[in-house]
Amino acid sequence: MRINSNWIAACAALLLTPSASALEIFACEPEYAALLTELAPEAEVYSATTALQDPHHVQARPSLIAKMRKADLAVCAGAALEVGWLPVLQMKANNRKLRDGQPGMFYAADQVETLDQLTQVDRTMGDVHPEGNPHLHFSPYRMLTIAQALAQRLGEIDPANKASYQANLAAFEQRWTEATAKWEAKAAPLRGQGVIAYHTAFRYLFDWLGIEQRGDLEPKPGLPPTSAHLASLVELANSGQVKAVIHTRFQDPRGANWLAQRSELPVLALPYSTGSEGIDNLYQLYDQVIDALLAELTS
Repeated sequence: MRINSNWIAACAALLLTPSASALEIFACEPEYAALLTELAPEAEVYSATTALQDPHHVQARPSLIAKMRKADLAVCAGAALEVGWLPVLQMKANNRKLRDGQPGMFYAADQVETLDQLTQVDRTMGDVHPEGNPHLHFSPYRMLTIAQALAQRLGEIDPANKASYQANLAAFEQRWTEATAKWEAKAAPLRGQGVIAYHTAFRYLFDWLGIEQRGDLEPKPGLPPTSAHLASLVELANSGQVKAVIHTRFQDPRGANWLAQRSELPVLALPYSTGSEGIDNLYQLYDQVIDALLAELTS
């Protein structure tokens, strides 16, 4: 039996052709890479940053440029969180699909109402975000809205698999809603507890759980703690109005430790995102953060 060589070549080419669902997606932060894994498990998702990296400050490395150049979709926090590095990547990658205003460029902050929006900004205010606080991923209700918008966008980018994205969204919605109710019940004792924190990285977490950030280790947003500013917080730290000094695991702990030593407050380094220290998904992130807060603030 003679086998046509052209037929063999055609079959081989078909086998080597990636499926329509194998999107390549560039996520600016690991929390959005984790959300994409829920909605598009077949996609190849790359996170530009890690849970131990400040998303404000990222080097536009050649490896990031290469990933963005190949991507079908980019998912970022927005609200100017990545303003120091994302525009450089977009320019150097020269991927028309990922230009602002194109379907391939998705900003989470554009999908929800952000906290702390500003109508007037000047340099004396520090590194502020006029569009609102960009650290959205600790707001479960906003994350659900973002997931709904992202599933819709995935369907627009990859219409052949729109039904699959919607089915994945429905499963996520049910599980996420059930988990949110459990988290809120578990975290009820945290309501009204006072803390001093570093930056506003946990602004949405505190807003959701009713925790009151009564002091900030930063004298102004984006500026590291100074000796004078830390000294001004000692009275607050010793007032009995706060239970802990909180920072992320990528922030310098020296200011928090200095204040804790002069007040006997505990220092709590909370995980900020997924992808490290045994935190593989958003559910584990919320679980670990709430458990840590309960252990420190209600003991």
